[in-house]
Amino acid sequence: METELSKQLGIEHAVFGFTPFPAVAAAISRAGGLGVLGAVRYTAPDALERDLEWMQQHTGGKPYGLDVVMPAKKVEGVTEADVEAMIPQGHRRFVRETLAKYGVPELPEGEASGWRVTGWMEQVARSQLDVAFDYPIRLLANALGSPPPDVVERARGRGVLTAALAGSAKHARRHAEAGIDVVVAQGCEAGGHTGEIATMVLTPEVVDAVDPLPVLAAGGIGSGAQIAAGLALGAQGVWLGSIWLTTTEADLHSRALTRKLLAAGSGDTVRSRALTGKPARQLRTAWTDAWDDPGGPGALPMPLQGLLVAEALSRIQKYETGPLLGTPVGQIVGRMTSERSVREVFDDLTRGFERAVDRINRIAGRS
Repeated sequence: METELSKQLGIEHAVFGFTPFPAVAAAISRAGGLGVLGAVRYTAPDALERDLEWMQQHTGGKPYGLDVVMPAKKVEGVTEADVEAMIPQGHRRFVRETLAKYGVPELPEGEASGWRVTGWMEQVARSQLDVAFDYPIRLLANALGSPPPDVVERARGRGVLTAALAGSAKHARRHAEAGIDVVVAQGCEAGGHTGEIATMVLTPEVVDAVDPLPVLAAGGIGSGAQIAAGLALGAQGVWLGSIWLTTTEADLHSRALTRKLLAAGSGDTVRSRALTGKPARQLRTAWTDAWDDPGGPGALPMPLQGLLVAEALSRIQKYETGPLLGTPVGQIVGRMTSERSVREVFDDLTRGFERAVDRINRIAGRS
């Protein structure tokens, strides 16, 4: 599964694996792909430094990357407390009532919620970059549009390729104009923040829109045949995220959540604003249903929604409240039926890719 882009980065397979777990990212790189560590949960620079140091020691000299959440528009002088003050009391009451309905206990005294949407603040992302650029990362991806021009130049000066996710050809053209090196065409089947266009339609549109920039196909990809399809559509690789959630190296901190993922079908996800305020594909749960119910208050815009529900989500995860328990995940969840190591996933992907290419060759009359 080699392409010009994979050769440029020095990886065996044109598989780019996004994950919030250092152990998974390192295993992806060791298996011949490019592990890309998600940085949004690292609100403290020393925590990111610790995990990048760990990856440096456990990737076997193979390349890896980092994914940040840096907003395209800069917001000056706004603190998290300022944003908290903007949340309506009616929405806070709705959260309390929903948790009470399902009997979710409070967090122990002194225990803070484990997840906060602070990566949207530019100063947080910049502090992450100050740490990351001390390490030999090969790719810097941004999930909220093109990073600021000075960040693109800073990366280029260190020989680091930049990538940005796009949900439409229009967005992809903006990335190209901003000097981005790689565009990730993310279809609506993907987990997390996503647009409305399917991968099969989006990928060739983006390839044509930004030619000759390399494009990665993303969304609903979790088999070798699907990788072959992405490359056939003109992509120079694939960007996979959800498929790694049920690997043995992943650390979801919840066996109940792992069981839900393994039991879910491809129709058991929904694009909902319940998590961050922007449409994000995730497991459909009683929590997403409550926020999407026309009779409810509706989700707040980003970043208000993320700050509003941060503690609630920590409580739901800590106490494994089944009906409410969920996570961002793509429609590929229907193929995630057993726990496997990253290496086993890669072996399955490469074998499936070879079978798909052989099948097309036979159809084309080539041996």
